Amino acid sequence: MSTHLLTRDQGRPGLSAADEPVLRVVAGAGDRISFETDDAAYAQMEELRDLSKITAPLNPVTGPVFVEGAEPGDALAVTIHDITFGDVGWSVYIPGAGALAGPMGEEWFVRRIPLRDGRAQLTERLDCAVEPMAGCVMVAPADGELSTVMPSYPTGGNMDLTDAAPGSTVYLPVQVPGALLSLGDLHAVMSRGESSFVAIEAAGRVTVSVDVVKGLGSRMRAPRVDTGRELVCVGLGDPVQDSIDMAYESLFSVLVDERGVSREDAYVVMSALAHTELGGPTGSVAPDPLHPFRPVGAVTLARIAHEVLDTL
Repeated sequence: MSTHLLTRDQGRPGLSAADEPVLRVVAGAGDRISFETDDAAYAQMEELRDLSKITAPLNPVTGPVFVEGAEPGDALAVTIHDITFGDVGWSVYIPGAGALAGPMGEEWFVRRIPLRDGRAQLTERLDCAVEPMAGCVMVAPADGELSTVMPSYPTGGNMDLTDAAPGSTVYLPVQVPGALLSLGDLHAVMSRGESSFVAIEAAGRVTVSVDVVKGLGSRMRAPRVDTGRELVCVGLGDPVQDSIDMAYESLFSVLVDERGVSREDAYVVMSALAHTELGGPTGSVAPDPLHPFRPVGAVTLARIAHEVLDTL
């Protein structure tokens, strides 16, 4: 097993199949890969408070990593082992962004959030536990380029899922040889659904290992996450109901096609014990360029506990 560090200078604001890999690893070898991220864009927002003047990329992802053995039709299994931060995070309101744009109005808001002893100091009187997660986990698409801001894609992207945390494995459908894995957009803590579109953002390092599940990607319409406690299937769609249907159908397929549960049993179990919620705020369709922070479509999560799966 080897260890690798990809530094923040290897970050970029997008991902395509044409990007040259900065590292090659072998699937299943157990190598630990640390992706370093930066917060330069948030520091510039504090200083400039004008998106037209921001020169640092927003949500850059570090990479990509070419994974030997990953082929189109496979799924790349990305296990998150650790996420660490410095001593400061950021809470930022970008005018017009997020579900709270109406009450927040047209004035920028930026607050530095001290991170100490595993706690985030949100206000003078209130702190909370740091709960690290990775917002951007992605592999390259067969065509085009993925944005690191929005939307979410079948091969990942800025999904902003609290489930993408240490101890979890994120499964991404592979569309190009080597997969071209990239990670970024770390959060010290984030509300589920990220109502503000910006959580407690922080520069740091995320350490992962990678493996390949042969043939699984051809059966996946979107990513999934195994937290160790739950299996979570991502649904993407516009309108919202389409994302709900995809999430439920993907979980149903796991039960029936992968685990051999009868359709009838899967139907009954899911009606009782499978739960859905809205996922990250980035939508499922590219936004209108005139309104780049207004999502189109939705991300929905369908989840079921492992204690249920292991009993079936």
